[in-house]
This record gives sequence, C-alpha cells and structure tokens, in this order.
Amino acid sequence: MTRAQLDKQPREVAEMFDRTARRYDFVNDLISFGQMRLWRKAAADAIDAGPGEIVLDLGAGTGTSTEAFTGSGARAIASDFSIGMLSTGVRRRGRNALTGSGVPFIAGDALNLPFADDAFDAVTISAALRNVHDTEQALREMLRVTKPGGKLVILESSHVTIKSFDLVYREYLMRMLPTVGKIFGSNDDSYEYLAESIRDWHDQPALARLIQSSGWERVAWRILNLGIVALHRGYKPRR
Repeated sequence: MTRAQLDKQPREVAEMFDRTARRYDFVNDLISFGQMRLWRKAAADAIDAGPGEIVLDLGAGTGTSTEAFTGSGARAIASDFSIGMLSTGVRRRGRNALTGSGVPFIAGDALNLPFADDAFDAVTISAALRNVHDTEQALREMLRVTKPGGKLVILESSHVTIKSFDLVYREYLMRMLPTVGKIFGSNDDSYEYLAESIRDWHDQPALARLIQSSGWERVAWRILNLGIVALHRGYKPRR
C-alpha cells in the first residue's frame, strides 16, 4: 500500500472526487497535454472487445473512458465509488431510457464489487487503481468478476524509464498538478493528493508482480510516453 493510500481513508477519497467531478475531465486533459485521450484509446485497443462482449470499466468516473470500449460493438458498464463522479457522468452520457443508448452507470466499491462471479469478458481500470485503498484486494475482485480466459487491462501512471528524468518529472509533478488543479479545478487538496499518489505508485515490474500474485496469468506491460503511464495486461486462468 502506498503512502497516499494510507493517508486517506476510502470515504475521504470518494468525497474528494465528488468535489472535483465537474471539471475533472477538463483538468485531466490539461495536465496531460491532451495525451489522456490517446492513452484511453491505447487501453481500448488492448481490450479489443467486440460485439456481444461486456466490459466493466472500473473507477470510470464520469464515463469518459467507458465510451472508448464501445467502438467495436461491445457493451461497457461504468462503475465508480464516487457518487459525484457518477452523477456528472449520468448527466453527460448516461443511458437514455427511451432509446437505450448511452453508458450505464453503477455505483460500486472496487474492494467489494456488486457483480456476479464470471460476469465480464474484460475488466479495465484507468488512472484509478492507485486511489483504491487495497490494491491486491481490488485485483482479486476484478479477477472474481471476469470470465475464465477473460482479460484485465490497467492504464495507470508509472515510472519514467530514464531514472534522471523520472526524478525531475516527479518533482515537477508535485508542483504543477496542485497548481493547475487549484486554478482550473477546485481549491482543495485533491490535486496535491493525486500528485502524491502518482509519485508513490509502483513501477512497472512491481505492479506486474502484484497482478500476478492476485491470480492473473500471462501478465505483461507496455510503457507509454517514456513510462509516464503504462498499460498492464493479464488473463484470468481457464478452469
């Protein structure tokens, strides 16, 4: 468990995201210089879900990431612990009762998901796993709700692979993210916490070991933007 995870309890984290929900997507685009959209596309390509398949997008926030998984005809469900995020998402892109179109939103705790065993062809979580209070328990819950042979894809902040640049990047992040968040987002400590959670998060091999120890197999990763973020992939063993 990272220092940032220890410092804030789950309800505090949910309330923090409730407060930042309205402008969260805008600030994400701003601080990533528009790269977040490309990273989400990379996650969707890694999932590669087609017609008839069901994808659970965990930690989905306002559902911006969820829409990317429906491009090839798959169904995708957005789930998050923050009611504020979900409410914002429903207003923007929730399912229309008349047409049946849009994204379905379901409130859910990553540590105790409200879904049956073997329910999804794929489970994904983007830029949210580091904010879950117990990483390994969340990974085991994702395993439980995934069908045998199904896929896990994690898009998450990571460690830059050039060590000297990684040190500079992390110090820059600690200064830049809270400042941008306060100017364009909200005037609380939310973005300071987010910067700390990125700085303290696991590197690529360490996260891969956690995924594997949680029961997933054929675990691999791919770095994006020199390791500023990474895509990790795993599969649920077939019975």
